[in-house]
Amino acid sequence: MRVYLLIAAIAGGVTWLITPLVRHLAIAAGAVGKVRARDVHTVPTPRMGGVGMLIGFVVAIVFASRLPFISGAFIGNDEAWIVAIGAVLIVALGVLDDIFDLDWMLKLAGQLLISVFVSWGGIRVVSLPFGSLITASPSLSVAFTALVLVTCINAVNFVDGLDGLAAGIAGIGGIAFAAYSYMLARHSPSYASIATLIDVALVGICVGFLLHNWHPAKLFMGDSGSMLLGYLITCASMVVTGHLDPSTLHTSQYVPVFMPILLPLFVLFLPLLDMVLAIVRRLARGQSPMHPDRQHLHHRMLRIGHSVQGAVLILWAWAALFAFGSLLTIFLTWQDVVAVCAVAACVLLVVTFWPCLRRRRIARRAVRGRVGGRSDVQSAHHARRDGDDVPAGSPVAAGGFTDDSVDGRGDGKER
Repeated sequence: MRVYLLIAAIAGGVTWLITPLVRHLAIAAGAVGKVRARDVHTVPTPRMGGVGMLIGFVVAIVFASRLPFISGAFIGNDEAWIVAIGAVLIVALGVLDDIFDLDWMLKLAGQLLISVFVSWGGIRVVSLPFGSLITASPSLSVAFTALVLVTCINAVNFVDGLDGLAAGIAGIGGIAFAAYSYMLARHSPSYASIATLIDVALVGICVGFLLHNWHPAKLFMGDSGSMLLGYLITCASMVVTGHLDPSTLHTSQYVPVFMPILLPLFVLFLPLLDMVLAIVRRLARGQSPMHPDRQHLHHRMLRIGHSVQGAVLILWAWAALFAFGSLLTIFLTWQDVVAVCAVAACVLLVVTFWPCLRRRRIARRAVRGRVGGRSDVQSAHHARRDGDDVPAGSPVAAGGFTDDSVDGRGDGKER
């Protein structure tokens, strides 16, 4: 475990150190998001943060390949290097988009080609643990793997809407997957695991970049960063689940047979949900699936009344609930897991909708004040004095996020 923590620290440290240089490079290359009236940021902010994360990831992989504890996993196994090469390609595509704002169809075609290359290189889903083992033909396996990769890459890209949101969600997913793959590796002769290595490096680069990307961000990760995160977390899951025979897993090994397929879905549940809702919403309006709108989950959080930081922290909490809630099935019974998750979900629901509940309370207080002879202004001043929100329409109404206010995009681009 200490070796993996060291690798995560190296990935995070390199990312943190190199990101300021990447910021200057982005400015020189013209990868700077324009300021719009609805943006939180008041000055143009450079993108291309994915370059710094890529450097941190590659350095961590190269360093790990030289460690006695991990080096054995590289013998006769090119998975880590295939993932690294694919990461370079996906970031290169993202950099082109950050600079030239590529057409979405061209970007999608590039993602598909890179996914096929990675799949042919050996990172693929060979079997699916649905009841009995389902083994796909090589061509079908490549096609399915490419589809999953493109879907997850764009899911994380869609959720990259606020400073720190995508990096935090990917980091949380990386921690959950690292824990799971590490427990699987404990039943092998060696604890060394390529999947765990990828996950801890992913967590490291997320933490290192977050130090520059927390609101107000000094640098956006851009498409180069969001696509990299979606790519890495999906590749890590495929390294674990793609070759896993569920018949070898049972509760006596603390790994339920359904976990290989359940955990990836729960880890990426929030990004996938946001993407599916966006696509359905846009198609229902007769629009392109990539047509930008202001109905993403993070936009809704801002309209409810949360600050940018508050919205990010709450969405992180939901992501953690889905990711770590699924991991609890390794240690607890289904009944206990449902009970724990239900309590946590109820708490998060209250926190999520607290601004709405508070506004209703203030509105009722204002109505009682008017009935008692107090004016709207007096009620509003009492609310302001108590630190509460003020009823909409009040002469001294508190500021909040509305449909026409800022969106806090994490990369300065709409999707």
